[in-house]
Amino acid sequence: MAAKDFIVAIELGSSKVTGIAGQKNLDGSINVLAVVKENSSSFIRKGVVYNIDKTAQCLTSIIKKLENQLKTQITQVYVGVGGQSIRSVKNVVTKDLPGETIITQDMVIELMDANRNMTYQDQEILDAAVQEYKVGTQFQLDPVGIQATHLEGHFLNILERKAFYRNLNKCFETAGINVAEMYLAPLALADSVLTEVEKRSGCALVDLGSDTTTVSVYSKNILRHLAVIPLGSNNITKDIATLQMEESDAEKMKLKYGSAYTDNNEIDNELKYSIDPDRQVESRKFIEIVEGRLEEIIENVWYQIPSEYYDKLLGGIILTGGGSNMKNIEKAFFNHTHVDKIRIAKFVSQTVQTNNEDIKAHNGTMNTVLGLLAKGDINCAGDAFDPNGDLFASLRPQTPHLTNDQRPARQTTDLPAGVIRTEAEKQKAEEERRRQQEEEERARLEEERRQQEEEARIRKENSTWNKFKKGLLNFGKKIVEEED
Repeated sequence: MAAKDFIVAIELGSSKVTGIAGQKNLDGSINVLAVVKENSSSFIRKGVVYNIDKTAQCLTSIIKKLENQLKTQITQVYVGVGGQSIRSVKNVVTKDLPGETIITQDMVIELMDANRNMTYQDQEILDAAVQEYKVGTQFQLDPVGIQATHLEGHFLNILERKAFYRNLNKCFETAGINVAEMYLAPLALADSVLTEVEKRSGCALVDLGSDTTTVSVYSKNILRHLAVIPLGSNNITKDIATLQMEESDAEKMKLKYGSAYTDNNEIDNELKYSIDPDRQVESRKFIEIVEGRLEEIIENVWYQIPSEYYDKLLGGIILTGGGSNMKNIEKAFFNHTHVDKIRIAKFVSQTVQTNNEDIKAHNGTMNTVLGLLAKGDINCAGDAFDPNGDLFASLRPQTPHLTNDQRPARQTTDLPAGVIRTEAEKQKAEEERRRQQEEEERARLEEERRQQEEEARIRKENSTWNKFKKGLLNFGKKIVEEED
């Protein structure tokens, strides 16, 4: 039976593109209806689209396979945005106020708009996280209603290279897939695996992916730093492959023998690991290669955490993603960071019902796409259809569905945290902004014309000739009244 109500989310990863469809229940739980995966290593690298046509073909294939499973057309999808070029940059916007002015919401919005209008060479602002506002010498999360002569807005801008952002939009445009919403994948992941206590007390979320490692730092429930490191578990596989073996064999050995930390006293110098029935490799050499690359990844993770938060990670370090499954990964992170509290987030906080083995494995590899699915709030289901083909489908009237084109244009201040405007939505919002400016300009010109006419009328009434005419009229009236 065709499903009539579901959300569809797509995650574009370096090793695979994942499409998922599910229903959200009133209690917050999720029923997964369909999952489709396709290899993406030939057209996505480090989480970034490099081949638009191949990516579009992959997306089209995933949508068709999902529709076949659901027996329902898909009208739109939620998309996660991540990848190597994403980084965060701090920015401060100031505003001097006359006298002791009471700060209004419009003043705050003006600061937010000024921040959003910042330009970075070859970079696009995807999202802007408000850190705090400085009123006088005090920091406030909400300054509205406070008297001040000076207001400062502190922001964390999330940037991505413009070319990568446009490539991503172009892929869905080429595939003819409507995007309901683009969402920053690291933020969707954080909302699904971190607790409120961890976010509030300070923590670092480390997503160990195949080609990249994403670091998100939270404190006082606010995102303080975001960075993507171009190193992942695939780098370990490639290093193992230098021991004269294929990468497929190296991946198998990593999964079978790999350990993030091995005590030197426990290493048997005589032990050898089997590559295949005919070849072996020394265990010590294998261990040194794995630990050496993993040490580099951990050092880069720690380097990305701002130094002012080193002693503020009371919520600890939370590891997730496929790389977090490596044996002794917590011990390795502790040895290099000396953070006592380290947790592996193997699954999302939502209750998920599914028959899919990859999701049931609870190994962290599906956390991001499930987080994206949890963010969806618009029905993505269209009309039912016959997967085997329907000769008369084109003749039937189509049921209208809410699409991105029908949604009112949203300005940046209307966007929830983590939501990214698509290229089409940006253009639509820009057109709406221009239309409002034109209306305001017309109204201003009309008001100026009215004022000029009023001023001309007053000048006319006060002119000498006008006064003389009024005097003659009054004199005439007076003579007539006296004769009467």
